Amino acid sequence: MSTRATRTYELDRAHVFHSWSAQSTLDPMVVEGAEGSYFWDGDGNRYLDFSSQLVYTNIGHQHPTVVAAIQEQAARLCTIAPPYANEARSEAARLIAERTPAGLDKVFFTNGGAEAVEHAVRMARLHTGRPKVLSQYRSYHGGTQTAVNLTGDPRRWPNDTGTAGVARFFGPFLYRSEFGATTEEEEAALALRHLERVVEMEGPSTIAAIVLETVPGTAGVMPPPPGYLAGVRALCDKHGILYVADEVMAGFGRTGAWFALDHYGVVPDLITFAKGVNSGYVPLGGVVISDHVVETFSTRPYPGGLTYSGHPLAAAAAVATMTAMRDEGIVENAARIGADVLGPGLREIAERHPSVGDVRGLGVFWAVELVKDRATKEPLAPYGSSSVEMNEVLTACKRNGVIPLANFNRIHVVPPCTVSETEVKTGLAVLDEALNLADRYTV
Repeated sequence: MSTRATRTYELDRAHVFHSWSAQSTLDPMVVEGAEGSYFWDGDGNRYLDFSSQLVYTNIGHQHPTVVAAIQEQAARLCTIAPPYANEARSEAARLIAERTPAGLDKVFFTNGGAEAVEHAVRMARLHTGRPKVLSQYRSYHGGTQTAVNLTGDPRRWPNDTGTAGVARFFGPFLYRSEFGATTEEEEAALALRHLERVVEMEGPSTIAAIVLETVPGTAGVMPPPPGYLAGVRALCDKHGILYVADEVMAGFGRTGAWFALDHYGVVPDLITFAKGVNSGYVPLGGVVISDHVVETFSTRPYPGGLTYSGHPLAAAAAVATMTAMRDEGIVENAARIGADVLGPGLREIAERHPSVGDVRGLGVFWAVELVKDRATKEPLAPYGSSSVEMNEVLTACKRNGVIPLANFNRIHVVPPCTVSETEVKTGLAVLDEALNLADRYTV
């Protein structure tokens, strides 16, 4: 490593406390730069970013228009408190509302996705006067107290107080159906019946909201079957429950649409967003609020806020990101890459490798489910942990210049929405070769 990279590493190990990690086991890569679909380390090794970091660099690294917008905003107005109106925040809110369904026109800005979920739940509870919130077992909603207790994946377990007012249910996932379904139609119908029973047994009059990732991301990239989200909407309407759509990971081009909701034609009461809204260049998230929820706080103060709500640098980055997405056809590129290159390429890989149990996704949002046995669907890594087998696959990808995202027994293929056909084919070739290692563990 260079002298600068060595010092960076030493200071990190001496002073930085990393998230979701046992600190003494870490050996973090020193990243010295990035551009487009690539980043490089302190040794000069260049990597194709098939992870979009944590699935947020939707317009790639160092997009010049967004970098310039941040610089220009810094020269004009670095910061201002939330009570004051400023051009960047107002324009960012307008552009977001322009892309949400009719009747969702107000935006409350946060610093990220977890805070967005926290405030959406608070709004729902205050609007309905009810305490409970329902969420899926296979889900991830953030690391703050309310958000992590809504989360279904194992990161919740050490943080679960059992007092968060959360009840959970099984969502649709045909590959590992909890209901014995054999078709998407059956899965949707049975999952909705299950959810309705949970609502009945929890008491509809106690439930403020159902919080759903439109397409669950970290939990496995599981596009819901046709009719499921419409059924959730109908169930919420029947019982006066708010439907909160978590679009933190799936929004802003990731699925080949501005919002994943656009694929399903449903209108929620609240939408949470973050990540792709400005590709994470400056922390930003928020809640898009429907008119009837806004009305609750028309003359009654909303009891919540953040020092940096709608920070001018973050908002300017969002304006530039959404403008670039529109002008450069970035959302359309994500849709085309998914339909013509990434989806077909992953399905071809699945045909060649017995370790691939399932491939699923939309746009540039895909998961490859790795198994030891296709018949029993035994995962290559147990739920809630990694494995030697998975680590071998990931190490091979990295050695050949590709960084995917992994979670338990899955490889998530989630490049920037700006990724080129050539870059996708390069990454898939590396993954194809690495999966030979996984195949050795199959029966």
